[in-house]
Amino acid sequence: MTRQEALIDYDDASGRAIPDRLTRGRHRSYLGYAQRFLDIYTSGIGRTRRELHRSVEVVLAASDDCPLRRIAAFKKLLDEKSSYAADAGRKAAKLRQQVFLSAATSHPLVSRVEGVFCNLEHDVKQRIALQLNLTWEQIDARLFSDVIEFQRLEKFEGYASPEALLARYNVAQTQAALYGAEQLIVWSQQDFKTILRYAKLARLMHSIRREGDGSYCFRFDGPASVLRRSTRYGVAMARFLPGLLSCGQWRATAKIVNRWGKRYRLELSCDDGLKSTAAEIAEFDSDIEAEFAAAWEIADCGAWKLERESEMLHAGQSVFTPDFTLVNDKGHRVLLEIIGYWTPEYLKYKTQQLEKFQQHDILLAVLEQTHFEVPSHCGEPIVFKRQLKTEDVLARLRDRSE
Repeated sequence: MTRQEALIDYDDASGRAIPDRLTRGRHRSYLGYAQRFLDIYTSGIGRTRRELHRSVEVVLAASDDCPLRRIAAFKKLLDEKSSYAADAGRKAAKLRQQVFLSAATSHPLVSRVEGVFCNLEHDVKQRIALQLNLTWEQIDARLFSDVIEFQRLEKFEGYASPEALLARYNVAQTQAALYGAEQLIVWSQQDFKTILRYAKLARLMHSIRREGDGSYCFRFDGPASVLRRSTRYGVAMARFLPGLLSCGQWRATAKIVNRWGKRYRLELSCDDGLKSTAAEIAEFDSDIEAEFAAAWEIADCGAWKLERESEMLHAGQSVFTPDFTLVNDKGHRVLLEIIGYWTPEYLKYKTQQLEKFQQHDILLAVLEQTHFEVPSHCGEPIVFKRQLKTEDVLARLRDRSE
């Protein structure tokens, strides 16, 4: 969903941004509407996007409380699950030229013979189809396939149920509200590592602190691929939301800037009833980590065992979750952190973070192109070009255990 379909109430009295949300009580009629939407698209193979959209509009015309943006949002969500026939090879314009030039020789076309007007539309269409070695139905389907609203539905994946469509609507409107976010703060009492992993997938930079009640506070400021602050950070936060919804025991506040530059806050929690649409999370955050773990599995690593993100350390208000923990049969634990393509700001933050965990045995593996100031207590880092090799890691582990 885009900003054009977003429906947000900005409450100046409370300073809150409140995205549109359909509820069972107030919006019970929408369950029936959603079923009709699914029926329209399921049976609509071959119809144009414009025809399908018009059918959705007709259904919602029966509602006395349906803003235009809500209608647009449903059409957008239905189209997200649809595949339309596009103009393969950009042939539509050429086809139109051929058809119109051929039809022009028989102008005007009529539906029935009237005096000197004897060029029947049906006959001319059949003549053109014969010339092009196509059926008229094929020509009609391709004639405007380069115009989005005239593209025809080829496949509809659909939603599992009307309830699933409505649940997706509620999440999508909340995501759209986050497009204007400058910052997102999450307080959580569980699923800490899951939150961090979804944040990494969304390419969000984060800072963490431990609260007095044992919970953690995560502050997200933007995608790690962007070097300077930007309102585009909100798009990454919107991508992160479905992952957060899959976790338990959390609440969140986002700082929102609307199109007029006024600031509001968006408040969320695990008790809001929003349902996660997140795909199953990948086990690793990068190819470097995945390849290293796979190589470790088949290598002869002796007494050393590899654990994935099994540690969550905190020093004062700072928290550190290393990429891997290496443990030998004597209980010696070495934390392995891989430094990849990070921004200068994030590298500085990581350096400061590592300085707070000097009491832990931390081994760093640094991508060759990365300019990272290695904290002195971490020792000499492993520098690698593309792939982190198990033999290099094992060599450092032997040095540490001697």
